Amino acid sequence: MDCEKLLQFIQKPSYHENGVTLLEFGAIGNRMTIAELKGAITDPGTCLVDIRSVDAYNGWKLNNERRGGHIPSARSLPAKWLQYIDWIEIVRNKGILPEQKVIVYGYDKASIDRVAEKFRKTGYSSVHEYYDFLSDWIQDDTHTLEGLPGYRQLVSAEWLKGLLETGTAEEYSNDRSVLCHAHYRNRGAYEEGHIPGAIDLDTNTLESPETWNRRPAAELKETLEELGIRHDTTAILYGRFSFPDTADPFPGSSAGHLGSIRAACIMMYAGVQDVRILNGGLQSWIDSGYATTTVDSAAQPVEEFGAEIPGRPEIIIDIEQAKEILKNPEGNLVSVRSWSEYTGERSGYNYIKKKGRIPGSTFGNCGSDAYHMENYRNLDHTCREYHEIAAQLAAAGVTPDKKNAFYCGTGWRGSEAWLNTWLMGWPDVSVFDGGWFEWSNDPNNPCETGIPEG
Repeated sequence: MDCEKLLQFIQKPSYHENGVTLLEFGAIGNRMTIAELKGAITDPGTCLVDIRSVDAYNGWKLNNERRGGHIPSARSLPAKWLQYIDWIEIVRNKGILPEQKVIVYGYDKASIDRVAEKFRKTGYSSVHEYYDFLSDWIQDDTHTLEGLPGYRQLVSAEWLKGLLETGTAEEYSNDRSVLCHAHYRNRGAYEEGHIPGAIDLDTNTLESPETWNRRPAAELKETLEELGIRHDTTAILYGRFSFPDTADPFPGSSAGHLGSIRAACIMMYAGVQDVRILNGGLQSWIDSGYATTTVDSAAQPVEEFGAEIPGRPEIIIDIEQAKEILKNPEGNLVSVRSWSEYTGERSGYNYIKKKGRIPGSTFGNCGSDAYHMENYRNLDHTCREYHEIAAQLAAAGVTPDKKNAFYCGTGWRGSEAWLNTWLMGWPDVSVFDGGWFEWSNDPNNPCETGIPEG
C-alpha cells in the first residue's frame, strides 16, 4: 500500500451503529459529517435523499428513535423501490438530477450504501452518505425535523400488525377498533385474501348507487352500527388494488383501495372521530411479508352510533355550495380527473354519457384515467410525498390559503385528493359529492370542452 492510500485508510471516518462507534472498512466512500450536511441543506445544488419508508418520512418512529420525521428539504425515496425496473425514472421525476450533489441517509448503513451505489451506477458522480441520522441528528433537539401534520391517520402495515396482535400501538389510545376491507360490489376481492380480522365493507352501503353521493344520515347511522362502528371507535380502512377492465359494467370494482379512501371520507363526515387508512392498502401488508386469510370475520354490531350525523358536515359539500365556490375569487373547485376527461375527449365512465368539465373549475390532474391516481400515489400505492402533491396543486393555483373543494366523476378521486390536503393540515378543504355525474345530469348547468383559454 502506498503512502497516499495508507493515509486515506487511517483518516477514514467512523460511523455509529447501536450507539457504538465503529471504523468503516472496505472501499472508501463519501461519508458526510453533520456539519457538512447542515451546510448543504439549503444549497440548491444539493439533494438530500431519505431512503426510509414513506411512513418514517411522514413522522412515524419505526426504529425506536426519540423523534419522528425527516430532515428539512429531504426527498422521499425508499430503499424498497430499488426493486423497480424504472427506479431511475422515479428519481428523475422527483427532480433528482445527475448534476446535483446527492446525500443519502436512512436508518442503517447497508441500505444507505446500497442506494448510494445505485446512484453512482446510474451516472451520478457526486454521491455522499450520511450515516449519523439516528445517532446524531435525531438525538439533538436543535436539529429540525419535519413531517406530515396528519401522519397519525395514515398508518403502516407494521403499526397495524402490532395493533392486531397486542391491542396497543403508537399514537393509539383507544380500546376499540374495527378493521374494514373496502370494495365496491366485489366481495371476491375480500374472499381472495384479506388481513386477518378485517370485516367486509361494500362502499354501496355508504353511498347511493343511483347518485354515488353519500347516503342520508339515517342510512349512514344504520350502516355504521351494523359494522360495529361508534363515533368513538377507531376505524381502520384499506382495499385491494387491481387493474380495471374498462369493458366491465362496473370497472370501479377493481379500485378497492381508492374505495376505502372514499369510505373513510364518508365516515369522517358522519362523525367517526378516529379514522385511519393503511398507507398503500393491502399491497403494503403483502409487501411487509404478512399473511392474508380467506376466513371471514363477522362484524360485531353496536346498538348506537352515539352522536348526531353528520358530525363534520364541512367535509362534504353539495352542488349549491360548489357553485358558490366557483363565484369566490379565493376559492377553487378542483377537478381531480384526467386531462382527456377535463377537455371532453371522453367522459371517463361507461355510465356517464356527457363529456366535458364544469366551467371555471381548476384542473387537479389525477393521472391517466378514472381508476388510477398516479399523480397522488407512489408505485406501491402509498401516498406520494406530500411536498410533491402540494407543488403540483400550487402550480394550478390550489393553495392552503384558499377555500378548496375537490371533485371527480362520482367522488372517489376527489376524496383521495381531499385526504392528501387534509393530512397536510389545509384548513378549508372539502369534497364536492355530486361531481361531474350530478353536474352533467342537469341540462341547466353549463359545461365546457376543449383546452381552456389562458
